[in-house]
Amino acid sequence: MKMRIKWNDIVSFQGETENGHTVLMDGAPEVGGRNLGLRPMEMVLMGAGGCTASDVVMILKKSRQDIIDCIVEIEAERATEDPKVFTRIHYHFILTGKNLKPQQVERAINLSAEKYCSASIMLGKTAEITHDFEIMKK
Repeated sequence: MKMRIKWNDIVSFQGETENGHTVLMDGAPEVGGRNLGLRPMEMVLMGAGGCTASDVVMILKKSRQDIIDCIVEIEAERATEDPKVFTRIHYHFILTGKNLKPQQVERAINLSAEKYCSASIMLGKTAEITHDFEIMKK
């Protein structure tokens, strides 16, 4: 995996993947940013959320669960001292489908957390990671 990060100005950077996808990162106004893009640590957390969500959806589909939608709401806390690593992350999964079985949903979330989501597993080295879920019927 390769990426390129180019400095725009002050604390603004343009990130580009080897596949040509780009994202703007910017700092908070209190550090000179103009709030034009995601903070780098927001991107880390968003990436972990995308990683676990995709795992859960794929596992449920392979389990023949009729999943229609998946939303992951994330709350996180960071250390107050540098390096300000994540210390607590909570994933709240909101899954919509037809006859989703709670035990299958729980299994999918646990498999993601314990085996497949490399981003969450990596963040788990510094953060306590918890999760819960709710099932919405369609």
